[in-house]
Parts: sequence; structure tokens; C-alpha cells
Amino acid sequence: MSSALTDLFPIPIVQAPMAGGISVPQLAAAVSEAGGLGFLAAGYKTADGMYQEIKQLRGLTGRPFGVNLFMPQPDFAESGAVEVYAHQLAGEAAWYDTELGDPDSGRDDGYEAKLAVLLDNPVAVASFHFGVPTREVLDSLRRAGTLTLVTATTVEEALAVERAGADAVIAQGVEAGGHQGTHRDVPENDGSGIGLLSLVAQVREAVAIPVVAAGGLMRGSQIAAVLAAGASAAQLGTAFLAAPESGAPGLHKRALTDPLFTRTALTRAFSGRPARGLVNRFMREHGPYAPAAYPEVHHLTSPLRKAAAKAGDAQGMALWAGQGHRMARGLAAGQLVEVLAEELAVASTALSTKGEGERG
Repeated sequence: MSSALTDLFPIPIVQAPMAGGISVPQLAAAVSEAGGLGFLAAGYKTADGMYQEIKQLRGLTGRPFGVNLFMPQPDFAESGAVEVYAHQLAGEAAWYDTELGDPDSGRDDGYEAKLAVLLDNPVAVASFHFGVPTREVLDSLRRAGTLTLVTATTVEEALAVERAGADAVIAQGVEAGGHQGTHRDVPENDGSGIGLLSLVAQVREAVAIPVVAAGGLMRGSQIAAVLAAGASAAQLGTAFLAAPESGAPGLHKRALTDPLFTRTALTRAFSGRPARGLVNRFMREHGPYAPAAYPEVHHLTSPLRKAAAKAGDAQGMALWAGQGHRMARGLAAGQLVEVLAEELAVASTALSTKGEGERG
């Protein structure tokens, strides 16, 4: 099955599906055309919006690509905690001259409707975040000719992915930008994430399905390291966020290497689920008090984030980024794939030569 996945793209580089308007068809097409696997992010879109992007992407490339779906979330958020947080954000709403969003705007992200679209219009790969689809769903996609990938952040989650019948698991290290793909949101586990190299090695020993490594990867030498640790491919998000084809706002792209933003942190401030971003004013002020309430908090802060972006205020935006953000290169996506492939080849040769020398 490893070859079934990696045969789709000659270069073992997967462009991470970044929701919120970043992973647009132009970006996915450029990556796929260059020999990687481009991805669309269906999260926060309607089923029709996803379908229109698939059609647009098919008009840009005949190469394989993937589509990522968010799993529906269980209803465990405390409404009282969300209301308290809304009161805490009242000053932000006044500052940006906007209203807070409706926290009860939906929990399933149109999951069933999006699945129906993917079954009627199959794509090469479908991936899932925030949980594991049922075996029935995974089997139906397989019958449609779609390979399935599911994110895991621990060995236990990876085993659940394998038991459900997915074709591969995405091992997401704590270094990754954006939302951690934990299957259950347990506040007591905040800050206990596993680093990517350790996670890949542990997952590789625990499951028989292929592993795709994700989290903080910015250079070909890092890709070589995760492949040496047992991964079949590497998934990069922040590295492509800075590309001209990315749909990220210019403010977000520039912030990746702006000396003003010195570090990243995991926060619930913007969405109610742990997500890694550049530390800014909003995160510092509201992160310590944000409740474990996804997607309620996401809906609540959505107008604030949009207003901050419109005002050109990076201090109020969700600047998702992995730990390697300072290594971002504003190269065109296709050129970045080529550069990463060259770096990977050099690093792989060096590793092979070193290994031969040690054996000799």
C-alpha cells in the first residue's frame, strides 16, 4: 500500500491542507504539477464550495491531488464557559467595530454532504482531521478509488486509524502549525505532544500501514530524516504558506519571518482547540482563559479575525505557523518542491555515504 500511495506523486512531498482559505486550487495544482501531492482543505467550506474548488483544480492539473475533511465534533463544550469567553472578547469586538460570531453555527462542518460529493466525484486521496471515520466510510471511499489518510498525534491514535481501515496514517508532531489533529480534545493533555521524529519512529513500529510525517518540516534534509525514521512521505504546511500561490493574507506570509514574531505556541484563543501559531497580542491576552470549546470558539472569533485582517492588524489574527516558520522561503510552490527535492537528494546521499562508511 505504500507504493499505491507514493506512486501517485514521484517526489515524497505532500502539501498540507491548510483551512481558512490558504490551500487554494492554484497552490495545490502547482505542487502536484511539480511532482508532489497538492491538497485542498474542505474545512470551513460548504460542500458546494468544496466541489467548485475541486472542479477548478481539475482544470489546472491532471495530476493526482487530495481533499481534507474535518470530522464532526462531539458536543461536550460548556455553554457557560463559552458565554464567559464571549464577555471577555467584548472589548475586541468594540475595538474592531464588529460583532462576535454565533458560537452555535454548526458542529459537523457539512461532513456528510462533503462525503457525498467525494463519493460522486472521487479524488485520488482523502484525508481526515480531528478523528477517525467509520470503516464504512473508509471502505466506500476505497471502492470509489480514493486512498484514505487520517491524522494521528499518538501511537494509540495511529492504531485506531489502522483498525478503522485507513490506507495510511499522518503522524503529526507537536511542532506542526495550525490545529493539532487529536482525536479527542482533552484539556489535561495540553502541552504533552510528541516531537515528530520520536512519533514517526514509534508509529512505524506500531502499525503496518504507511506513515506520512508532518510537523515543522521546512528543508529537504528534514524530509530525509523522517524518511530515514520510517516515513513514506513528508507533509509540509508552513513551508508552502509563504508561496505566492498560497491564499494566506500578505500579513500572515510576512509575519513568518518578521523579527517581531519570535516564537510559536499552542493556543485555544482563536478556536477552542489547541493550534500552533505565532505568538501575538490576541494569543497572549486571551489564550490563558480560552475554554476547550471547538468549534464554538472558532465561530465566536471568526468576525474578529476577519476584521483584524481587513484592518491590517497582525496582532489580532490567527497566524498559524509551525516551529520552523523562520525558515520559510517565499518561493513559488513548484520551485519550492524542486528545491526541496534537490535538498532531499543531497541529504539522502550523505546519509547513505555515512552509513556505508560506518559499515566499512
